Amino acid sequence: MTEERVGYRRSAKSPRGEARRRELLDRVADDLGQNGLVDFSLRRAARAAGTTHKVLLYHFAGPEELLTESVLQLRERRISRSLAAATEGADRPLADRVRSMWPILVGPESWVLDQAIGLAMYDPARYADLAREASKQYLPALLSICPAAWSEQRKGEVAELILATLRGFLIEWRTSGDGAGIEAGFAALVRALEREESA
Repeated sequence: MTEERVGYRRSAKSPRGEARRRELLDRVADDLGQNGLVDFSLRRAARAAGTTHKVLLYHFAGPEELLTESVLQLRERRISRSLAAATEGADRPLADRVRSMWPILVGPESWVLDQAIGLAMYDPARYADLAREASKQYLPALLSICPAAWSEQRKGEVAELILATLRGFLIEWRTSGDGAGIEAGFAALVRALEREESA
């Protein structure tokens, strides 16, 4: 590695370099949100970011890292909006909070995040992080909307239940579009959460 490359790598870690990296990541994530993962490449990402692929390689280790971090960025946006919907208004039952998240979960970037999970399942050796990080991202938000009086164990168990159930609904929505079935499933989830909260 040349001195120039080493120097640039060091500068990429500076506050200015980190700000530039975040800016590039935002632009690439925006492109993924609009165009999906199909035909993703470093050159496409560079066009979306308004730069060259060489500049992207100074800030990211390679296309896999850029893709993974862009997906994580999209997921963080989705989680932030879901949490905002769930926490709007005081003293709402947990079931209502969970139901209010659904329109966000099936929002515009949903299909891209579903593609990412599919890609991780198709080629786990290469894209495992696209799926592995999903639970780590979602669970803190779900834990935070559980009743404060619950024990950490109880919060964890219910958060895992909610996460697994919502994932199932998303798969059903994506593959069959069975709105009536999802609505029935939501009704059952609501009843289960109401019983849990009143116990």
